[in-house]
Amino acid sequence: MHRAVIVDFGGVLVRSEDPVPREQLARELGMTVQDLEALIFASDLSLRAQRGELPEPEFWKAIGERLGIPSLERIQQVRQRFFAGDRLNEPLVEALRRWKGQVTLGLISNAWSGLREVLRRLGLLNLFDGIVISAEVGLLKPDPRIYLLALERLGVPPEAAAFVDDLPENVQAARKLGLYGIHFRDTPEALRQLEEWLNGRVRSS
Repeated sequence: MHRAVIVDFGGVLVRSEDPVPREQLARELGMTVQDLEALIFASDLSLRAQRGELPEPEFWKAIGERLGIPSLERIQQVRQRFFAGDRLNEPLVEALRRWKGQVTLGLISNAWSGLREVLRRLGLLNLFDGIVISAEVGLLKPDPRIYLLALERLGVPPEAAAFVDDLPENVQAARKLGLYGIHFRDTPEALRQLEEWLNGRVRSS
């Protein structure tokens, strides 16, 4: 049976490895890092943007208003500094490139409308056979429908797909549908589990 490997973007494909830029930014804004991350990733504004109800430029403008930063130029600087410590997960990308052509590759991300452009800039847009971005489809993990949509686009049944995500609730939702769910904690362990699954040494989550 042809198999598919599906990965998440933030926290898996790209990871926050250097905490200093975000910590410095939060201090300057008079906030904790946790509060700043909650505003950017989990606020009502962010969820609206992730559902595609708020285009990303409008999202950042609204974030600026909440932070008391009316200048669009300054909020773009805030955005750049917020993500300055993020790094591409090179070992995972190398593995995906190695598997391409033998395994169908997919991505499912709860993300704003600009993610496709980010993937293009990173040289990853053509790596995947199917990309499902929440802002484009109006569905958020762990809604079962977003996984089913990805499987449909990739042309594989649930039992032929492995899914890697850093949030346990997203992994559990995938497992309930029959995918092989891997909770991402670190890259070597995730790659070990994927290799085992691809080599047929495991049958279920």
